[in-house]
Amino acid sequence: MTHPHAEALRPRDPGLQAERTALAWNRTGLAVLANALLALRSGWASRDAPITILAFVLLVAAGAAVLYGAWRRRHLLNRRGVVGPPAIAISAAAVVTLIACATGIASILVR
Repeated sequence: MTHPHAEALRPRDPGLQAERTALAWNRTGLAVLANALLALRSGWASRDAPITILAFVLLVAAGAAVLYGAWRRRHLLNRRGVVGPPAIAISAAAVVTLIACATGIASILVR
């Protein structure tokens, strides 16, 4: 006898979708890392503490995104569980994006 929700637990696309999705998390983390380093340079050069602090927050967020991408890739390639990312991961990515935008705008406006 099979589980009544067994069909829902299987991934919809057994192809490379899982790998592409996980690699996208790594690319996002590396892009945030590059921007955080640029913001950190701007903050140190202008001796502006808020920009420097935001840049450090972005560095931590970039590291978390890269680690999450590596974990998710391993998780999806071993076909463990659901394909969709949890809501907390999506929310965290949105918050990091807003912080990155604020840091970028602040580093441009500060002279």
